[in-house]
Amino acid sequence: MNRREVLGVMTLTAAAPAAAATALAQVRKDDDTLAKDWTRRQRFAVLPCGEVAYVDRGTGPAALFLHGFPLSGFQWRHQVERFAGKRRCIVPDFLGLGFTRPAEGQSVAPSAQVQMLEQLLATLDVDKVDLVANDSGGAVAQMFAVADPRRVRTMLLTNCDVEPNSPPPALLPVLELAAQGKFADEWLAPWAADKMLARSAGGLGGMCYSRPGQPTDAAIDLYLGPLVESAARKALVNRYAVALEPNPLAGIEARLRTLPTPTRVVWGMKDDIFDPRMPDYLDALLPASRGVRRVAEGKLFWPEEYPEILSEELVRLWTP
Repeated sequence: MNRREVLGVMTLTAAAPAAAATALAQVRKDDDTLAKDWTRRQRFAVLPCGEVAYVDRGTGPAALFLHGFPLSGFQWRHQVERFAGKRRCIVPDFLGLGFTRPAEGQSVAPSAQVQMLEQLLATLDVDKVDLVANDSGGAVAQMFAVADPRRVRTMLLTNCDVEPNSPPPALLPVLELAAQGKFADEWLAPWAADKMLARSAGGLGGMCYSRPGQPTDAAIDLYLGPLVESAARKALVNRYAVALEPNPLAGIEARLRTLPTPTRVVWGMKDDIFDPRMPDYLDALLPASRGVRRVAEGKLFWPEEYPEILSEELVRLWTP
């Protein structure tokens, strides 16, 4: 290698951290803008189960996006931006999460989330959807699909609960703390107050995201801010976690075996929470499976970090 080549390599090496910092700053700036727009577009449906926060944007066949725990519908912001010109994107916050305000005494268990979705779609005059789901939202998606397959055109599942892996063993410390009424105070409140802690190796970022700087400040504010704003909200998110046990998917396998819904499974393989064998289980189980795609670097919330991969898969699934 000659002197010019050596100097070139040195320049590129020195520039790499600066380029990464610039890219990260742009991601944060973009998310600040998206968060403001999301908040402006958010509406509340007054339903028997409570006041459900949702975003309803775009035209065309309806796509229903179901988020993970402890996130909110903001998880799907990039997909809404990409598909609002082709799909009516409906993105609710689950009961007990985000900005949704459940009615007094309302259950926040997965079965209650299915009922909430039924109420919301009826209010919005939507009779058929394409389902897109992640994490605990994937459990709700499966339950929703088998309850009435005629209303689901397609389903795309990312890392999520599956009957043999629900709740996953990695979640048990969360469930134990929630049962003691401590999860929100001991995990979520510190993360909401200290975003660097939230992005640390032992925080939400380190556990569930693979890229530096994730989740962004704007995402942390929208995800965790509402959950720790009062003692009542903290109690509610603890109830959400507690309701994930016992297994809400117990017995669903037999019904999934006959589900006619075309389903694509896209799985992040660096996920430390859900069993990496589960996408193959789903592929073998679902009669209308469209196969599996593995995202090598993806952790649990990879759809938020790699939206281009999810968009590509949705286009493929939604194209006749």
